[in-house]
Amino acid sequence: MSFKTIRLELARTREFPDGSSQHGYEFVLPIDESGHIDVEAWRADKSRCTVRRFWGDEAPEEGYLVHTRHRTWAFSYAPGEEDDEPFFRFEDHLFKPGEYVSLTGHDGAVHPFKVVSIK
Repeated sequence: MSFKTIRLELARTREFPDGSSQHGYEFVLPIDESGHIDVEAWRADKSRCTVRRFWGDEAPEEGYLVHTRHRTWAFSYAPGEEDDEPFFRFEDHLFKPGEYVSLTGHDGAVHPFKVVSIK
């Protein structure tokens, strides 16, 4: 297991048919040898799992990866759940370049993201 910095960029959508490198997230995640989240490592060092949201001309937001009371994984930028951006089946996702994940954004819509780098 090791902590990695993962960059997600918006994949193809109606608004961005070619995707967008200007919309996405960079976050720190402990992943195991198979490329999945290492939940025990996250539990042991949650404060290390930071996220930076970049979204076009909007100011970047910084927060943390959290596991919610609804048993979902989300990015959270402030106390409470109002600003949380939950993932769809986060624990099942393979974090390798070229893979896709789905995330519900601030607008309430589910957006596809592509894993573009892992460092």
